[in-house]
Parts: sequence; structure tokens; C-alpha cells
Amino acid sequence: MADLKLGKLPDRTPSKMTITVSADLNQALKDYAALYRQTYGESETVAELIPFMLAGFLEGDRAFAKARKESLPAGMSEKSRRVSGSDSE
Repeated sequence: MADLKLGKLPDRTPSKMTITVSADLNQALKDYAALYRQTYGESETVAELIPFMLAGFLEGDRAFAKARKESLPAGMSEKSRRVSGSDSE
């Protein structure tokens, strides 16, 4: 087998999730989407923004990253388990 520099790509199959949020959170998400449009000049729906918001939150949570790293099976690299915004339970 060839020894490629690029490892096997992780599963990128998107997962659909349905959630219920409070009225206040719904309004805050709409406000964020409006501010995003104002800032970047591009309109994105709340549904398009949420995966990136969640990925950013998880990537920024050092306690979560540490706990996740400590519970990895031997041989599993950090690159192969990175949050891509499409992970779900």
C-alpha cells in the first residue's frame, strides 16, 4: 500500500438535527444573522450559521478538548476527530 502524505479523510456525511429553542434565543439568533449580513454583506440563514457557531464554541472550550483528548482510544489522532460542524449525537 502506498505511503501517502495525506491520511484517509474523515467521514463528512452531514447529520440533520432538530432542536427547539426559547423565543429569546430564537430572536438572538435572528439578530446575529442580521448583524452577520450587515458586517459581511452576505445573507446567511440561522440554520446555515448554527453549525459554525457550535463548532467554534466546542473548539474554544479547553476543558472539553482536554477531556475529549484524554478519553481517546490509542492511535486515534486529533486530526481525525476534529469538530467539523456536522457532528451530532
